[in-house]
Amino acid sequence: MNNIENKGYDRPDVLVSTSWVNDHVSDPKVRIVESNEDVLLYSSGHIPGSVHIDWTMDLNDQLKRDYVSRENFERLLSEKGIANNTTVVFYGDKNNWWACYAFWVFQLFGHNNAKVMDGGRLKWIKENRQITKETPNYPQTKYEAPKRNDRDIRAFREEVLTHIKNKLPLVDVRSPEEYSGQRLHMPDYPNEGALRGGHIPGAESIPWSRAINSEDGSFKNADELKKIYISEKNLNPRDNVIAYCRIGERSSHTWFVLTYLLGFKKVRNYDGSWTEWGNLVGVPVEK
Repeated sequence: MNNIENKGYDRPDVLVSTSWVNDHVSDPKVRIVESNEDVLLYSSGHIPGSVHIDWTMDLNDQLKRDYVSRENFERLLSEKGIANNTTVVFYGDKNNWWACYAFWVFQLFGHNNAKVMDGGRLKWIKENRQITKETPNYPQTKYEAPKRNDRDIRAFREEVLTHIKNKLPLVDVRSPEEYSGQRLHMPDYPNEGALRGGHIPGAESIPWSRAINSEDGSFKNADELKKIYISEKNLNPRDNVIAYCRIGERSSHTWFVLTYLLGFKKVRNYDGSWTEWGNLVGVPVEK
Protein backbone atom coordinates (compact mmCIF):
# COMPACT_ATOMS: atom_id res chain seq x y z
CA MET A 1 0.00 0.00 0.00
CA ASN A 2 1.38 3.42 -1.01
CA ASN A 3 -0.55 6.52 0.02
CA ILE A 4 1.85 8.99 -1.62
CA GLU A 5 -0.20 9.56 -4.78
CA ASN A 6 -2.75 11.75 -3.02
CA LYS A 7 -0.16 14.34 -1.91
CA GLY A 8 -0.02 16.01 -5.33
CA TYR A 9 3.65 15.52 -6.15
CA ASP A 10 5.03 15.85 -9.68
CA ARG A 11 6.80 12.46 -9.38
CA PRO A 12 5.00 10.43 -6.70
CA ASP A 13 6.73 7.29 -8.01
CA VAL A 14 10.04 8.20 -6.32
CA LEU A 15 8.54 8.38 -2.84
CA VAL A 16 7.09 5.38 -1.00
CA SER A 17 5.29 5.04 2.30
CA THR A 18 6.38 3.01 5.31
CA SER A 19 3.44 0.68 4.54
CA TRP A 20 4.77 0.09 1.02
CA VAL A 21 8.22 -0.74 2.39
CA ASN A 22 6.70 -3.04 5.00
CA ASP A 23 4.98 -4.94 2.18
CA HIS A 24 8.26 -5.27 0.21
CA VAL A 25 10.85 -6.21 2.84
CA SER A 26 11.13 -9.69 1.31
CA ASP A 27 10.71 -8.66 -2.33
CA PRO A 28 13.76 -9.94 -4.26
CA LYS A 29 13.35 -7.11 -6.77
CA VAL A 30 13.69 -4.46 -4.04
CA ARG A 31 16.75 -3.57 -1.99
CA ILE A 32 16.16 -1.34 1.03
CA VAL A 33 19.17 0.84 1.90
CA GLU A 34 19.73 2.61 5.20
CA SER A 35 22.09 5.60 5.12
CA ASN A 36 22.57 7.73 8.23
CA GLU A 37 24.63 10.55 9.64
CA ASP A 38 25.18 8.33 12.70
CA VAL A 39 26.86 5.31 11.13
CA LEU A 40 26.29 3.23 14.30
CA LEU A 41 22.49 3.42 14.08
CA TYR A 42 22.18 0.59 11.58
CA SER A 43 23.79 -1.93 13.96
CA SER A 44 21.41 -0.87 16.75
CA GLY A 45 18.41 -1.97 14.68
CA HIS A 46 17.18 -1.53 11.11
CA ILE A 47 14.36 -2.47 8.76
CA PRO A 48 14.46 -6.25 8.14
CA GLY A 49 16.35 -7.05 4.96
CA SER A 50 17.89 -3.61 4.64
CA VAL A 51 21.57 -3.10 3.86
CA HIS A 52 23.80 -0.33 5.19
CA ILE A 53 25.59 2.21 3.02
CA ASP A 54 28.05 4.35 4.98
CA TRP A 55 28.17 7.81 3.40
CA THR A 56 31.74 8.47 4.54
CA MET A 57 33.32 5.13 3.60
CA ASP A 58 31.12 3.86 0.77
CA LEU A 59 30.08 6.94 -1.22
CA ASN A 60 33.14 9.16 -0.83
CA ASP A 61 36.61 8.79 -2.24
CA GLN A 62 38.98 8.12 0.65
CA LEU A 63 41.83 10.27 -0.68
CA LYS A 64 40.38 13.35 -2.37
CA ARG A 65 37.17 15.23 -1.71
CA ASP A 66 34.99 13.64 -4.34
CA TYR A 67 32.63 10.73 -4.80
CA VAL A 68 33.63 7.16 -5.51
CA SER A 69 34.83 6.11 -8.93
CA ARG A 70 32.65 4.12 -11.28
CA GLU A 71 34.64 0.98 -10.45
CA ASN A 72 34.15 1.41 -6.71
CA PHE A 73 30.47 2.22 -7.15
CA GLU A 74 30.03 -0.97 -9.18
CA ARG A 75 31.87 -2.96 -6.50
CA LEU A 76 29.74 -1.46 -3.71
CA LEU A 77 26.42 -2.25 -5.36
CA SER A 78 27.53 -5.73 -6.39
CA GLU A 79 28.52 -6.49 -2.78
CA LYS A 80 25.16 -5.22 -1.51
CA GLY A 81 23.29 -7.53 -3.86
CA ILE A 82 22.01 -4.70 -6.03
CA ALA A 83 21.61 -5.42 -9.74
CA ASN A 84 21.00 -2.91 -12.52
CA ASN A 85 17.27 -3.67 -12.46
CA THR A 86 16.89 -3.63 -8.65
CA THR A 87 14.54 -1.06 -7.16
CA VAL A 88 16.57 0.69 -4.45
CA VAL A 89 14.66 2.32 -1.58
CA PHE A 90 16.58 4.71 0.69
CA TYR A 91 15.78 5.74 4.24
CA GLY A 92 17.74 7.05 7.21
CA ASP A 93 18.05 9.37 10.18
CA LYS A 94 17.90 13.18 10.28
CA ASN A 95 14.63 13.22 8.32
CA ASN A 96 16.30 11.47 5.38
CA TRP A 97 19.21 13.90 4.83
CA TRP A 98 21.59 11.08 4.06
CA ALA A 99 18.97 8.97 2.31
CA CYS A 100 18.44 11.83 -0.16
CA TYR A 101 22.20 12.32 -0.37
CA ALA A 102 22.72 8.65 -1.25
CA PHE A 103 19.80 8.84 -3.70
CA TRP A 104 21.50 11.85 -5.33
CA VAL A 105 24.85 10.04 -5.64
CA PHE A 106 23.07 7.06 -7.22
CA GLN A 107 21.63 9.47 -9.81
CA LEU A 108 25.16 10.62 -10.67
CA PHE A 109 25.70 7.02 -11.78
CA GLY A 110 22.35 6.75 -13.57
CA HIS A 111 20.54 4.36 -11.20
CA ASN A 112 17.10 5.83 -11.88
CA ASN A 113 15.16 2.94 -10.36
CA ALA A 114 15.43 4.50 -6.92
CA LYS A 115 13.00 5.75 -4.27
CA VAL A 116 12.98 7.35 -0.83
CA MET A 117 10.86 6.12 2.09
CA ASP A 118 8.80 9.08 3.32
CA GLY A 119 9.58 9.88 6.95
CA GLY A 120 12.73 7.75 7.19
CA ARG A 121 13.78 6.01 10.42
CA LEU A 122 11.75 8.40 12.56
CA LYS A 123 8.41 7.51 10.99
CA TRP A 124 9.16 3.78 10.85
CA ILE A 125 10.03 3.66 14.56
CA LYS A 126 7.18 5.95 15.64
CA GLU A 127 4.80 3.51 13.95
CA ASN A 128 6.31 0.66 16.03
CA ARG A 129 7.25 -1.29 12.94
CA GLN A 130 9.65 -4.21 13.12
CA ILE A 131 13.38 -3.64 13.39
CA THR A 132 16.13 -6.23 13.56
CA LYS A 133 19.85 -6.47 14.30
CA GLU A 134 20.32 -9.27 11.79
CA THR A 135 22.52 -8.33 8.85
CA PRO A 136 21.28 -9.84 5.58
CA ASN A 137 23.60 -11.60 3.18
CA TYR A 138 22.61 -11.36 -0.48
CA PRO A 139 24.19 -13.10 -3.47
CA GLN A 140 26.73 -10.86 -5.14
CA THR A 141 25.68 -9.29 -8.44
CA LYS A 142 27.70 -7.89 -11.32
CA TYR A 143 26.55 -4.30 -11.38
CA GLU A 144 27.58 -2.19 -14.38
CA ALA A 145 27.44 1.60 -14.12
CA PRO A 146 27.93 4.26 -16.79
CA LYS A 147 30.58 6.94 -16.37
CA ARG A 148 29.59 9.24 -13.53
CA ASN A 149 27.66 12.26 -14.83
CA ASP A 150 28.52 15.38 -12.82
CA ARG A 151 27.02 17.78 -15.36
CA ASP A 152 23.25 17.64 -14.88
CA ILE A 153 22.64 17.63 -11.12
CA ARG A 154 25.96 18.70 -9.58
CA ALA A 155 27.41 22.23 -9.44
CA PHE A 156 31.02 23.31 -8.92
CA ARG A 157 32.40 26.60 -7.57
CA GLU A 158 33.13 28.12 -10.99
CA GLU A 159 29.55 27.42 -12.01
CA VAL A 160 28.34 29.06 -8.79
CA LEU A 161 30.42 32.15 -9.60
CA THR A 162 28.80 32.26 -13.05
CA HIS A 163 25.41 31.82 -11.38
CA ILE A 164 26.07 34.88 -9.20
CA LYS A 165 27.23 36.94 -12.19
CA ASN A 166 24.06 36.05 -14.12
CA LYS A 167 21.84 36.70 -11.07
CA LEU A 168 20.33 33.21 -11.21
CA PRO A 169 18.56 31.68 -8.19
CA LEU A 170 20.60 30.16 -5.38
CA VAL A 171 18.99 28.43 -2.39
CA ASP A 172 20.81 28.31 0.96
CA VAL A 173 19.11 25.50 2.90
CA ARG A 174 21.10 25.93 6.13
CA SER A 175 19.76 27.33 9.38
CA PRO A 176 19.10 31.10 9.62
CA GLU A 177 22.07 31.41 11.99
CA GLU A 178 24.42 29.88 9.43
CA TYR A 179 22.95 32.02 6.65
CA SER A 180 23.47 35.22 8.65
CA GLY A 181 27.03 34.30 9.60
CA GLN A 182 26.32 33.94 13.32
CA ARG A 183 27.31 30.29 13.14
CA LEU A 184 29.79 28.31 11.02
CA HIS A 185 28.00 25.02 11.60
CA MET A 186 24.52 23.66 12.30
CA PRO A 187 22.88 24.43 15.66
CA ASP A 188 23.67 21.79 18.31
CA TYR A 189 26.92 20.91 16.52
CA PRO A 190 30.47 22.18 17.18
CA ASN A 191 30.79 25.67 15.71
CA GLU A 192 33.46 24.89 13.13
CA GLY A 193 33.89 24.01 9.48
CA ALA A 194 34.81 27.26 7.69
CA LEU A 195 37.01 30.31 8.18
CA ARG A 196 34.26 32.76 7.23
CA GLY A 197 30.55 32.87 7.95
CA GLY A 198 27.70 34.21 5.86
CA HIS A 199 26.14 33.17 2.58
CA ILE A 200 26.76 33.26 -1.16
CA PRO A 201 25.64 36.63 -2.59
CA GLY A 202 22.08 36.57 -3.85
CA ALA A 203 21.21 33.27 -2.17
CA GLU A 204 17.70 32.95 -0.76
CA SER A 205 17.40 31.44 2.71
CA ILE A 206 15.00 28.48 2.64
CA PRO A 207 15.96 26.08 5.45
CA TRP A 208 15.56 22.45 4.39
CA SER A 209 13.40 21.76 7.45
CA ARG A 210 10.55 23.86 6.12
CA ALA A 211 9.79 21.04 3.67
CA ILE A 212 8.99 18.44 6.32
CA ASN A 213 6.34 17.70 8.91
CA SER A 214 8.18 17.88 12.21
CA GLU A 215 6.06 15.25 13.96
CA ASP A 216 7.10 12.34 11.74
CA GLY A 217 9.72 13.62 9.29
CA SER A 218 7.51 13.12 6.24
CA PHE A 219 7.45 15.60 3.37
CA LYS A 220 4.74 18.26 3.31
CA ASN A 221 2.23 17.90 0.51
CA ALA A 222 2.71 19.62 -2.84
CA ASP A 223 0.39 22.55 -2.10
CA GLU A 224 2.27 23.35 1.11
CA LEU A 225 5.62 23.10 -0.67
CA LYS A 226 4.46 25.35 -3.50
CA LYS A 227 3.46 28.02 -0.98
CA ILE A 228 7.01 28.00 0.42
CA TYR A 229 9.18 27.75 -2.68
CA ILE A 230 7.00 29.32 -5.36
CA SER A 231 4.52 31.72 -3.74
CA GLU A 232 6.70 32.94 -0.87
CA LYS A 233 10.22 32.67 -2.32
CA ASN A 234 9.32 33.35 -5.97
CA LEU A 235 11.12 30.36 -7.45
CA ASN A 236 9.83 29.07 -10.78
CA PRO A 237 9.85 25.40 -11.89
CA ARG A 238 11.58 26.57 -15.09
CA ASP A 239 14.39 28.27 -13.14
CA ASN A 240 18.02 27.16 -13.22
CA VAL A 241 18.52 26.61 -9.47
CA ILE A 242 21.60 25.75 -7.40
CA ALA A 243 21.12 24.58 -3.79
CA TYR A 244 23.82 24.37 -1.14
CA CYS A 245 24.35 23.82 2.58
CA ARG A 246 27.57 22.93 4.45
CA ILE A 247 28.70 19.72 2.73
CA GLY A 248 25.81 18.90 0.40
CA GLU A 249 23.61 16.55 2.44
CA ARG A 250 20.89 18.99 3.49
CA SER A 251 20.88 20.55 0.02
CA SER A 252 20.40 17.11 -1.56
CA HIS A 253 17.19 16.94 0.52
CA THR A 254 16.03 20.25 -1.00
CA TRP A 255 17.22 19.13 -4.45
CA PHE A 256 14.95 16.09 -4.06
CA VAL A 257 11.99 18.26 -3.04
CA LEU A 258 12.37 20.70 -5.93
CA THR A 259 13.19 18.11 -8.59
CA TYR A 260 10.79 15.27 -7.81
CA LEU A 261 8.06 16.64 -5.60
CA LEU A 262 7.62 20.02 -7.34
CA GLY A 263 8.87 19.18 -10.83
CA PHE A 264 11.60 21.82 -11.20
CA LYS A 265 13.43 21.10 -14.46
CA LYS A 266 17.01 22.14 -13.60
CA VAL A 267 18.22 21.92 -10.02
CA ARG A 268 21.84 21.22 -9.12
CA ASN A 269 23.41 20.46 -5.77
CA TYR A 270 26.59 22.38 -4.92
CA ASP A 271 28.13 19.74 -2.68
CA GLY A 272 31.27 21.82 -2.08
CA SER A 273 28.85 24.08 -0.21
CA TRP A 274 29.98 26.25 2.68
CA THR A 275 32.96 24.12 3.75
CA GLU A 276 34.45 25.02 0.36
CA TRP A 277 33.00 28.52 -0.18
CA GLY A 278 33.69 29.72 3.37
CA ASN A 279 37.35 28.72 3.01
CA LEU A 280 38.03 29.99 -0.51
CA VAL A 281 40.30 33.01 -0.98
CA GLY A 282 38.73 35.98 -2.70
CA VAL A 283 35.17 34.76 -3.32
CA PRO A 284 32.29 37.10 -2.45
CA VAL A 285 30.42 36.56 0.84
CA GLU A 286 27.35 38.30 2.24
CA LYS A 287 26.03 38.51 5.80
